[in-house]
Amino acid sequence: MLNEKLHSYIDDLIGERNPLLMEMEAYAIEHGVPIMELAGIETMLQLLRLHRSGKILEVGTAIGYSALRMADALPEAKIITIERDEERIQLAKAFIGRSGHERRITLIEGDALEVEKQVSDYAPFDAIFIDAAKGQYQKFFELYSSYLNEDGMIITDNVLFKGLVAESEIESKRTRNLVKKIDGFNRWLMNHHDYDTVILPVGDGVAISKRRGERK
Repeated sequence: MLNEKLHSYIDDLIGERNPLLMEMEAYAIEHGVPIMELAGIETMLQLLRLHRSGKILEVGTAIGYSALRMADALPEAKIITIERDEERIQLAKAFIGRSGHERRITLIEGDALEVEKQVSDYAPFDAIFIDAAKGQYQKFFELYSSYLNEDGMIITDNVLFKGLVAESEIESKRTRNLVKKIDGFNRWLMNHHDYDTVILPVGDGVAISKRRGERK
C-alpha cells in the first residue's frame, strides 16, 4: 500500500467533483458511510472509460456515490445498482433524484443474494462492480458473473482491507475472521480459471478481473 504522504499527494492532484458529489463525500465522512476512496474510484472510472462499458451492475449502492460517479464519467452508460439498507436506499434515491441521472440509474432494493431474478431482467452487463458486504464477495461474484458479457470485467473494491490482509496478528476476532474471508476470496479469485485478475494497491485495494473470452 502507498504511504499516507503519497496517498495525500495523489488525492490532491484529483480535481474537485461537482457540488453534489462533494456534498455526498462530506456526508459519508460525517456519518461513517463507506464510499470508495478517491484514488480507487478514479482508477475504476478510467478502466470503465477504456472498456467503454455501456451497462454496469453495482452490488452495494450505499448512498449512491459510486453510481453517480459512473454516470458522470460515462454519459451513455446505464447503471443497475443494488442496496438492502433502507436508510441508505432513501438517501441514494434523494441524491440520485437531485443529480439529473435518475433515468440512467436503476436502484434495486433488497439483499444482493436474494434479488437475482430482478437483476437478470437487465442482463447482460459489460462490467460488474462489487462493493458490498466483504464477507460475501465470493458469493456475489459467483452469483452475478454468469450475467457478464463474454468480454466483460468485474471490479471488486476493498480487497486489501487497509493492508490487514498482509498482517499475521490481528487482535479483534471479528476483524480477524473478516480478513480471513477477504484473503480467501483474493486467493480464490487469483486462481479462477475463467478470469485473469490483477490486484492494484490503490485506494483500499482494487481487484480487476477480466473474462478470458472462452469458457472452460
